[in-house]
This record gives sequence, C-alpha cells and structure tokens, in this order.
Amino acid sequence: MGFQIGDKVIHWTYGLGEVVHIEEKTIRGQTTNCYVVRTTDLTIWIPIDDLQQQSLRVPTAPDEFNRLFSILTSPSEKLQEDRVLRKDQLMAQMKDGQLASICRVVRDLTHFKRSAKLNDQEKSILERAMNSLLTEWTYSLGMPLSQAQQAMTSLLGEQQ
Repeated sequence: MGFQIGDKVIHWTYGLGEVVHIEEKTIRGQTTNCYVVRTTDLTIWIPIDDLQQQSLRVPTAPDEFNRLFSILTSPSEKLQEDRVLRKDQLMAQMKDGQLASICRVVRDLTHFKRSAKLNDQEKSILERAMNSLLTEWTYSLGMPLSQAQQAMTSLLGEQQ
C-alpha cells in the first residue's frame, strides 16, 4: 500500500501522523526511499520497503472503529502469570499495531489492575495503549478528547 504526501497514517509505535514528504535516505549503506511522517511530538523516517512489516497503516474507518468497541466491553483474556511473560504477551500485541490489538491490551490491563497492582512496565504499556487508542478515536470519529475518554471509561466499566 502506498501513501501520498498529506495522508494521515498510524505508526504502530508513535500513533497518528501525517506523511509530509518522501525522501531518499542512506540506511546501512543502501539508498532507499522513505516516508517522512510527522506526529505531534516528532518526525520519523519510515523506509517504504518496511511497510511489509506493517509499521504504518491507514486510520481506522468510523464504522469499523464502532465495531471494535465490543472488544472494550467483552470479558478480558487471561494474562500470563509471570510478569516477564506477561510483558512479552502485551508487547507482541502492541507491536501488531492493529486497533483491535490495542483495544485488547487496554481491556486486559484495565481488568487486570482491578485485582493486581500493575508494575511500572505494565503502567507504561497501558498508558501508551490508551493514548494510541484515544488519539485514533478522536481523529477517526471527530470527537473531542474529553468525550472519547469518558466513552472509553464507560465502555471499560470503570468508575468515574
């Protein structure tokens, strides 16, 4: 899938951004074309060949986004007992970069923290997943952040 300058994209790590330029870069001695993507906080260069690794995708369409809300309201999946295996499990889902996977991470860690204390890594993963979800939520559904946060809290069954 090719992107054009001006396209909004989702990077699996950095979230919502915009393709602002296509530039030739030398990486490990090889010249390659890169998408120059500007996010809120930084500018990143993504080799166009890396797209097979799915580091960039188009933002989720509103109708698909609404279908994914069912993940947030569904029962959580069991996380690994061992904290290292649990971190690996969560990071594998985050690396997938798909909104459905991010929704599962938010749901599972939110439910997990009701019965156990999250360690610093888990808190960081949850914060990153929530920020990614909310950023795409506000963009895809054209909704203010506060309204998206309130809706997410409600879907997750959390007390306000």
